[in-house]
Amino acid sequence: MAAQAATWTVRPGEAIQPVLDRAAAGDVIEVRRGHYAGNLLIGKPLTLRGIDRPTISAGQQGDTIRVKAVDVTIEGLIVRDSGDSLLAQNAGIYLTPGSHRALVRHNDLVYNLFGLWIEKAQDVRVEHNLIVGKREYASSQRGNGVQLYNTTGARIIGNHISFVRDALYVDVSHDAVFRGNRLHHSRYGTHYMNSYRNLWEDNDTYANRGGLALMEVRDQVVRNNRAWGNSDHGIMLRTLQDSVIEHNVVARNARGFFIYDVEYAHLKGNLVVDNQVGVHLAAGSTRNRVEGNDFIGNREQVRYVGARDETWGAEGGNHWANYLGWDRDGDGRGDVPYEANDMVDRLVWRHPSARLLLAAPAVQALRLVGHQFPLLRVPSVIDPKPRMRPVHTQWSEWNGKQTRAGR
Repeated sequence: MAAQAATWTVRPGEAIQPVLDRAAAGDVIEVRRGHYAGNLLIGKPLTLRGIDRPTISAGQQGDTIRVKAVDVTIEGLIVRDSGDSLLAQNAGIYLTPGSHRALVRHNDLVYNLFGLWIEKAQDVRVEHNLIVGKREYASSQRGNGVQLYNTTGARIIGNHISFVRDALYVDVSHDAVFRGNRLHHSRYGTHYMNSYRNLWEDNDTYANRGGLALMEVRDQVVRNNRAWGNSDHGIMLRTLQDSVIEHNVVARNARGFFIYDVEYAHLKGNLVVDNQVGVHLAAGSTRNRVEGNDFIGNREQVRYVGARDETWGAEGGNHWANYLGWDRDGDGRGDVPYEANDMVDRLVWRHPSARLLLAAPAVQALRLVGHQFPLLRVPSVIDPKPRMRPVHTQWSEWNGKQTRAGR
């Protein structure tokens, strides 16, 4: 019969590390409110719990807490002041290889180089933490908020991360869930590559240089996220296959979607509103299903680089706010195709002041001439029967959401 777990109490003026060393596997160490200096090493499965938010400070040397055991829980602490070595990857909490099933929740990780570094640790849960980096540092000198490398089964849920290099940096990490995180004032909200079968859901990424950046991946579900006010892209899809990108809001970024070398993806039900460029599409991105999306108020709906026309909306159509066709049979879909990047669009790109004349009959006649004489056109995105009305009836709430900003 296993012995009953003990609860140890550490009070201000006492040291935490000797208690960690004496405790047995499964014990609980409760740290009372106060300030505790030093670097902690957890080498056995146990719970380190803060009572009334105690502070543990590494004095800007090394890792504040380093874990070398399975089944460790760290909760309710203020963890701060790691060292500054990018080479040593100094972190507020460093989960070393083999620290499986760690649970890090309800902590404040502030003024650390990396918030959490997680390497070769399976089924880790990082939940409802506040992570703020060294905001006065240049972006290249900061660490990341949460760094995942070579993991499976991670659950990164409900964290608030800002003023780091990349809020979530994910590499070679599979079967994970990223849900309900707020990621802002960093280089990328998410910098993510070489990872498969993951779910991105209900995250907010804003005021970064780039929002969600998903690269060299497959089998992703990217659902119900909001990417807005980023100075480059809202959602980047680069070298991505076999994925579903649905019901996201991408608003007021320099580029809403940046789609590069993407195949066999299904983009559906997204709201792309008030971006400088709604979608930048390049590098042979083809064989994708793009249905039921709303493109509203983007200065340039699609910036397309390709050798032949790309058809979107063949099944159900997308809504394009600048569509000038008609619906004579009243079926809710336009009678003539929508063509992005036609002659009038290119004229407006070169001479923005011409936008004032878009409703003029002469300009509409020029657009018609461009459609009638193919020699005057370039390859484009074509929507055969576009939707006349948007799916997102509340789209105006996102129009002018925030000025672009980034670090």
